[in-house]
Amino acid sequence: MLKLYNTLTRKKETFKPINKGEVKMYVCGPTVNDVPHLGHARQQITFDVLRRYLTSQEYKVTFVSNVTDIDDKIINKAHELKEDIKKLVERNTQAHRHDYAEIGVIDPDIQPKATQYVKEMVELISTLEKKGYTYTIDDGVYYDISKFKEYGKLSHQNIENLKQGARIKVKEQKKNKEDFVLWKFSKPGEPSWDSPWGAGRPGWHIECSAMSHALLGLPLDIHGGGQDLMFPHHEDEIAQSEAAYGKKLANYWVHNGMLNVDKVKMSKSLGNFKTIRDILKNYSGNVIRYLVLSTHYRKPSDFSQALLEDASNAYTRLKNIIKDIPHEDSDDARFNEGYLKDFKKAMDDDLNTPKALQVLWKLLRDEKAHGKISTVWKIDEVLGLNLLKKETINIPHEIQTLAHERETARKNKDWKMADKLRDTIKKKGYLIEDTETGPRIIPL
Repeated sequence: MLKLYNTLTRKKETFKPINKGEVKMYVCGPTVNDVPHLGHARQQITFDVLRRYLTSQEYKVTFVSNVTDIDDKIINKAHELKEDIKKLVERNTQAHRHDYAEIGVIDPDIQPKATQYVKEMVELISTLEKKGYTYTIDDGVYYDISKFKEYGKLSHQNIENLKQGARIKVKEQKKNKEDFVLWKFSKPGEPSWDSPWGAGRPGWHIECSAMSHALLGLPLDIHGGGQDLMFPHHEDEIAQSEAAYGKKLANYWVHNGMLNVDKVKMSKSLGNFKTIRDILKNYSGNVIRYLVLSTHYRKPSDFSQALLEDASNAYTRLKNIIKDIPHEDSDDARFNEGYLKDFKKAMDDDLNTPKALQVLWKLLRDEKAHGKISTVWKIDEVLGLNLLKKETINIPHEIQTLAHERETARKNKDWKMADKLRDTIKKKGYLIEDTETGPRIIPL
């Protein structure tokens, strides 16, 4: 039985869907103010694997992941680039779809845009207003967190510490420092919609509450997203949805861990900001995916050049081992039930993909194991690494550069340097074979 770590209860729980054989799953999608970065890659791959695994266990999964296409970040970016907001949104939405496909992520069953559900958002805010959860100040309509007694239950914060207090200076006219905007009054030149409170646009948090309710109904089986969304975004979603609809928002809250670059938090200000397409210049999407799956989804994950090289080498070896499996075994349609059982055990333990990869490696190295190809196919339905797809293995850019340097050294008859570079290349998992047409790089 699948066990998932539920952020709400802070423990692993046996997964039981609301309706037998069906799963309603909502994952917060991107704000499309720019092209996707590696943090997006980690989140997308995490929930793609969860969706694939649930499907492999014969659940009918309805997977909804939104696109936030109106937001302060988008407005500011459009002004910065002097670009029409709609054009910016469309261009970046296509970039997200393209780059997610490159890392093996399956499109959501439904991918709503926030601007398509403004009517539902206005209705939700009106319901909250009628129930006494809102107040209006100069810049918009706000949610009063002191009215929702369970505020803080997801992030496990004390609501009393979040309310206005003697030691806390609340900016503007907000009643409590964590009160959040539901409807933001528009400034001149900004996109706006009509509402009972005046022209404006929805707050970020209200978007997911309205869309998840409209498309899936409540409660959801699973609500997911990055750990950075737990507070305040998901906390605010709970406050809005449960106050308005009188139902639990989700039974299981799943959050993936944060991502660092070279053990430092990724940020543009630090100059270590990496987009997916930055990495795709030198590595395949499968390598990025392999690296993500090598760390448990709830743990902090690190991206570095060295780790990418390790993942590239490992993935290349995997593909070559599979390619060299004897033909008679590839015709064997039987699954290896023992290894599939071990794989399921790993995945049932809160999606332990590092352990699942170990099972895969053990299978491929087991000379006595039968049904390798069919079993790899079954495992790869979940991992999504395209292990059986026939393709030319991309030699990492670093190895190609070293091979070129070695060839230059040979032409200059610098045999000592050529031998040194050959040894360096070998340590990185590749052999150089000198042929009449030039050097040939062979993965070990």
